[in-house]
Amino acid sequence: MARPAVGAALRRCAECGGYEYGGAPDCGACRELVDGIIEDEWAVFVQQWGVVTSQDAVALAEMVAAEPDRHDWRLVDAALDRLVCAECGSRLSRGPVGCSACDLAHGFRYAAIETDRPGVPRGNEHGIRVNVSVVRRPHVTSANELLARRLLLPLVLVGRLPTTEEAQRMSALIKNSPPAQRVHLIEQAIEAALRRQDL
Repeated sequence: MARPAVGAALRRCAECGGYEYGGAPDCGACRELVDGIIEDEWAVFVQQWGVVTSQDAVALAEMVAAEPDRHDWRLVDAALDRLVCAECGSRLSRGPVGCSACDLAHGFRYAAIETDRPGVPRGNEHGIRVNVSVVRRPHVTSANELLARRLLLPLVLVGRLPTTEEAQRMSALIKNSPPAQRVHLIEQAIEAALRRQDL
């Protein structure tokens, strides 16, 4: 499934009950949607290159990973997923905390191209990219950061960016609310952001 269109309504996930995409990484359906953001782009890229063998696919992934500044961020993330870290044996950039090769690859991913879609505020694609990265590497961030990123992902996917005030409010809610109420309070803040008329 392609990511939502700019201005689309948020939809509830049948599996977790939260907004689609926002239940990842724990919700399997949401995790599949998040991975689809990366995989859909890679499938088109591989087809354009006429790749048919797994060896060719690995070679293409190596090429993309070696020159991240020449490719869309989704292609770089997909390429890294297809490469094995020589240090820890995980997918490159997604290994355990402290794996220097994975940390280096993760840092280089941010050299990739981020192109905002028409009709979104400047920086929306960066917001999507950062939230996707955090959700797909949950073991390297704090529980509060993961909660914020996963819950905000549906909002930025439909073309919104929280204002500084909204982001600060959501951060305060996460830090100061009882754990059992955090998700509900953040969803209320997201719904308030959606009611704003401006993007």
